[in-house]
Amino acid sequence: MPQKNEVNEITEKAIRKGGILAKLYFDMQSKDSEELQPLMSDLVNERLLKSPGVMYGFGSIDNPILIDGTYSTNAIVTVLFNDLGALINVVFNLSPVAIEVLKPQGDYVIKAGHLNTLLLSLSQISMDYSRYILTKVLKGEDLERINKELKIREEMAKKALAQAKSGELPKEKPPED
Repeated sequence: MPQKNEVNEITEKAIRKGGILAKLYFDMQSKDSEELQPLMSDLVNERLLKSPGVMYGFGSIDNPILIDGTYSTNAIVTVLFNDLGALINVVFNLSPVAIEVLKPQGDYVIKAGHLNTLLLSLSQISMDYSRYILTKVLKGEDLERINKELKIREEMAKKALAQAKSGELPKEKPPED
């Protein structure tokens, strides 16, 4: 981990370029107190800190406590994300119980091109979750039909995302009178 001054410099530089410093709060419960620390450590070290767009993170994991017959632990992790998309990806995939944006303070400006890419990425994440849920519920011909439709939609989304990243989104035609 870099020294404190170096961390501040990295943080401020990232914030100027659209980065976000946020505190994420996670919780986890289990009947077995021995499994909680390793599970939470894995969530933080292997999933959160290795997520795309995470620049660095630091925090703590509480010792498990017994509440109504179930053990519970919490983690509070301060994370520097390189952009809003990286933060949204982590929130969507890891489901923290709370989020506190520390920096930037005030307004957050996002360029239209980045917003397009972000929204297309959100659409892709939503589609992936829909596919997961539908494949667990549907069977037979219905599942085959939905998978075929989702595959076509996925290909269209990939093409649109590539266009958005390269700045080649098609221009909207003005309305005709």
